[in-house]
Amino acid sequence: MAAIYRHFKILILLFCGLPLLANAQIPDKSGIQLNDDRSATFHYYNADVRKVKVECDCKLKHERIVIKRESLHKARMQSDGCGNWTYSTPPLAPELYTYRFRVKNHTIPDPVNPDSIQVNKSQRSVFVVTGTPQADLYVSDSLHGHIDTLDYISDKKTRRVLVYTPPNYHARDTLEWPVLYLLHGINGNEEAWNNRGHAVQALDNLICQNRAVPMVLVMPNANPNKLLSRVKKTGLFKNILLYPAWGRREFERSFPTLDSIIKLRYRVSARPDLRSVAGLSAGAKQAANISNLYGTFGTIGLFSPVLNHRQLPKDSHVRIWIGAGNGDLFQYNVILYLKKLQHKHITHTLCPSIGGHTWINWRYYFTEYVQTIFLKR
Repeated sequence: MAAIYRHFKILILLFCGLPLLANAQIPDKSGIQLNDDRSATFHYYNADVRKVKVECDCKLKHERIVIKRESLHKARMQSDGCGNWTYSTPPLAPELYTYRFRVKNHTIPDPVNPDSIQVNKSQRSVFVVTGTPQADLYVSDSLHGHIDTLDYISDKKTRRVLVYTPPNYHARDTLEWPVLYLLHGINGNEEAWNNRGHAVQALDNLICQNRAVPMVLVMPNANPNKLLSRVKKTGLFKNILLYPAWGRREFERSFPTLDSIIKLRYRVSARPDLRSVAGLSAGAKQAANISNLYGTFGTIGLFSPVLNHRQLPKDSHVRIWIGAGNGDLFQYNVILYLKKLQHKHITHTLCPSIGGHTWINWRYYFTEYVQTIFLKR
């Protein structure tokens, strides 16, 4: 009986293995395949489970929906009975996407995709559907500039900041460089714009393509409470509960400490026309507050801003740049803010987009914004 069972197992292995040998898929059958029609096929191998799901921030089904906030779409993968799980998406718009697999109520990144990022409490794998100048910015063989990670003390608390310096920064030691302070939103930290936003990679490519002025990019941890990178599970409801703490303007009050450290360590300009501050969501509110408190910036970038119509710039020479989606959760606030700017005759630029409060939009706003600042030097 044991011999019959062994022969049966051998036959099953041969049966399942023949298609793999024919397609030369050895040894790991996981991974993602980008197809000619811009669809994506997810592959995962596990012969010991009965159900596997793929979770992705792209559309997994043929449906017309407007994504209003950050969320993962889920779909059950199909099995061939031999441990190979697959799922194919409809054609996708050129963009950067993140995904993960759910196996036995645990989430894991793609085991064969080396490009992954930390999002809240889990790792997600990354893929890019190319085909537009915007999406192509997220694909690069190497970084031409440089990133520093700094810790500094402010109000007896340790904060962390990432600083990008452009190509040729060290070669041109007499030049004062433009500087952009870029702020994350609730549920973010100093790594958010570099990981989810791919801001450094996009800016690096824009500079190398002469589509953006070379600049120093400063990405601090602007949280009022968690100051060093800590992984926490959060969601929309918990983010709403965190919002009152942001109203105390703790980071805004500590900003001069960060600004002085950046000026001492890096050759950045003190001229307002070569200084900018921008942020997404609640970070946009911080950017507006910082500009009003210290008045040392020529431009302010507000991406899907969470602010009220009373937060108008005190300096009439400041240029306001606003990015907002037609499905944004805070679209009504933006409409009121725009009406106030028009009524006060304050110079501003609106960059409209489809969709909502999502990283797809924030990446787009960032790349558009950096191409408009520091042009007159």
